[in-house]
Amino acid sequence: MNKIEILSPAGDPEKLKVAVAYGADAVYMSGKTFGLRTFSGNFTREEMKEGIAYAHAHNVKCYVTMNIMAHEADLKLLDEEILFVANEAKADAVIVSDAGIFRRVRKLAPDLEIHISTQASVTNSEGCLFWYEQGARRVVLARELSLEQITEIRSKIPSDMTIECFVHGAMCVSYSGRCLLSNYYTGRNSNKGACAQPCRWGYYVDNQENQITNSYIVEEKRLEDKLPVEEDSHGTYIFNSKDISMIDHVPELIRAGVDSFKLEGRIKGAYYAAVVTKAYREAVDAFMADPEHYSIDENWHEILDKIVHRDYATGFFYDDPGKNAQIVENRSYNKPAYVVGVIEGSENGLYKVSQRNKVFKGDVVNALIPKGYVDVFKIEELYDEEMNPIESTPHSKMTYFMKISSDAVLPPMSFISRDGDKDNGIKPQM
Repeated sequence: MNKIEILSPAGDPEKLKVAVAYGADAVYMSGKTFGLRTFSGNFTREEMKEGIAYAHAHNVKCYVTMNIMAHEADLKLLDEEILFVANEAKADAVIVSDAGIFRRVRKLAPDLEIHISTQASVTNSEGCLFWYEQGARRVVLARELSLEQITEIRSKIPSDMTIECFVHGAMCVSYSGRCLLSNYYTGRNSNKGACAQPCRWGYYVDNQENQITNSYIVEEKRLEDKLPVEEDSHGTYIFNSKDISMIDHVPELIRAGVDSFKLEGRIKGAYYAAVVTKAYREAVDAFMADPEHYSIDENWHEILDKIVHRDYATGFFYDDPGKNAQIVENRSYNKPAYVVGVIEGSENGLYKVSQRNKVFKGDVVNALIPKGYVDVFKIEELYDEEMNPIESTPHSKMTYFMKISSDAVLPPMSFISRDGDKDNGIKPQM
């Protein structure tokens, strides 16, 4: 078996460093243009150079997304961006879906590796071979494929072409992200990175409309195939998709020939990046070390349940798209943990922490650390930056010190969180 790559989201410089600390083999990132996540912080040119240098110093690769569906006006800035990414930022690869962008990359930076984005909707071996003949050496397969189909594709493509698949995170209700709902409702171009995710909004039943009959939506030529519209006090969510989680199926992914495990989430927070990277890093390492005695660690479920997520499912790896594998009945988030701080270091027996949400002296909290696990503990004392005793941490991003009721070692970039408490009015950190 080949080495399996853990590919983590790096939506900004902080998330890049967190992904590196928690075990990523590679990260995917974007400049301020040409990437499909314009609402992520992303990277200025200087940040990109510094971030890639930091990752390379830790033996982590960096792939830059240039996967928008480019319009004619976008081409005016394209050549300069390609040359910067290849020659100054020194990215390991670019991720491309548009044939025009692919052509320009090949012409201007022939030595730069190109990965074919999931937006290109590659669903068969002939598609893979087409891109291979153009010079691509990796394809991010469309999310609509099953493990059986991936296995067959793997058997029909060259051994030096790698397969990347999304294995955790948000799914799109449209086909590999090709959707115009956002354009229609908000004017934000989904295929140029500005999707407003209207598939997650609440839609209400209007019994006066002819196309809605007895709380069902039906297609005029398929009246027997009724899509129920279930409504609660917040609305109905017929377009809403579940989040994919393949943490229980790592061996099957590896045996199917998936070379790179892609973790969705560039617009989510650093805590999310830490959790998903840690869980899949440990799962892959455990299987590769001893396939015969591999078993699922319940710690992986526990930490994945604490990040902001919708109901988990296995996407299309086992379910046919025609069976509504993506549809979920609500848009509520599950079991969020509230990140209250990130460890910066320790001084005089106290931990130095950067605040993320308010925490109180006496609170029982969790810690997520890059390697290993620690039990819950109590915050026994709190101090402000001048070492004055305080009862809580009310100021955003304030530095505080804490004494804990544990001898656990909390290295820098450890996340301190409290289990969700809707009554305190604190919004969950992603």
